[in-house]
Amino acid sequence: MQKILYHGSGKIVKRPVYGAGNPRNDYGLGFYCTESPELAREWASAEAADGFANQYRIDMSGLTVLHLNGPEYTILHWLAILLENRTYELRTPVAIQGRRYLLEHFLPDYKGFDILVGYRADDSYFSFSKAFLENGISLEQLRRAMQLGKLGEQTVLKSEEAFSRLQFVGTEPVDSSIFFAKKRARDLQARRDFSLMLGETPVVGATYMLNILTEKWDSHDPRLQ
Repeated sequence: MQKILYHGSGKIVKRPVYGAGNPRNDYGLGFYCTESPELAREWASAEAADGFANQYRIDMSGLTVLHLNGPEYTILHWLAILLENRTYELRTPVAIQGRRYLLEHFLPDYKGFDILVGYRADDSYFSFSKAFLENGISLEQLRRAMQLGKLGEQTVLKSEEAFSRLQFVGTEPVDSSIFFAKKRARDLQARRDFSLMLGETPVVGATYMLNILTEKWDSHDPRLQ
């Protein structure tokens, strides 16, 4: 099965290098793409620099794919992977214990997959996940927050085999004066909606990080459904 992917960058990337890049990205080392050309254009844009939306074709036949938004996973699995790779400054006891607990009980065995598909933790989404760890928002609110801004999903090539299947199709110059403004507007709207969410009346019986810790939830807990 053939799939078209896009990678937003400040440069033309014809052949991504396996093993290169930033190990502190959402899912660790990998080549980060999207199926949305519009999002790729936004991700390519910096405040004062144009970029490129690079297009690729990949043969998915036989590749193993972990889809973190699939029915067998929850948002806590996604958060555990994020906690293993991204740098969080956690200062409260609940957040520090919560990080340790999620890594012990919710981290999936994701490193053997060729491709990961899941949320992209831009600045706003990253702050939402931190608010949950610090017991500031409930699990239900975190689920809702991850839909704010409509960032969609990212597709991350992880294995050497996946890299070898990627074929460069072409690239499109991206005008940052247009698409950086769109990216910023998307992020600001997500933050505004999140602020409104914080002002909601707390729901009786909502699940917070402290509940997961004290009640010792695990990845098979039926309350996660």
